[in-house]
Amino acid sequence: MLNFCEWLEHTALISTIAGTGWMYATFSVAHYFSLFVLVGTIVFIDLRVLGVAARSQRIATVAEQLFPWTWTALGLALFSGFVMFATDAGDYYPDRIFRIKMTVILLALVFAILVRRNISKWDQAPSTSAGAKMVALVSLLLWVGAILAGVEIAAISGLG
Repeated sequence: MLNFCEWLEHTALISTIAGTGWMYATFSVAHYFSLFVLVGTIVFIDLRVLGVAARSQRIATVAEQLFPWTWTALGLALFSGFVMFATDAGDYYPDRIFRIKMTVILLALVFAILVRRNISKWDQAPSTSAGAKMVALVSLLLWVGAILAGVEIAAISGLG
């Protein structure tokens, strides 16, 4: 896999993006902006499930308004993140902190999907169950962990 990462890093398109300041900056801005929207919408929905935000609205109403933004931001974050990864893939792939970040993001996405799939069931109950609140809380904690792991890549590994 490391050979593939090194090959990817040296393809013409990725080398051009990595070597052109405005192109790399464009992908960076798109990545961070999409992460803000992605995490922000998921956090807001999780907070609604926990009963902290938008308590006057049904959970399903909040989710219907925010999930289109969530999934659009996810698509943009995946694309821009892949391009940013590809510019230094040979360095990122073996990095332990990067792998932790990717694992935490994968788990956070699983919990976001769990929340999405159960909203209609949770919304029909007279009150939000402890299990629903636990899923939302774990989702919140995983997103905080993903953000912290992303910050630590540069701090600990010196990458990025």
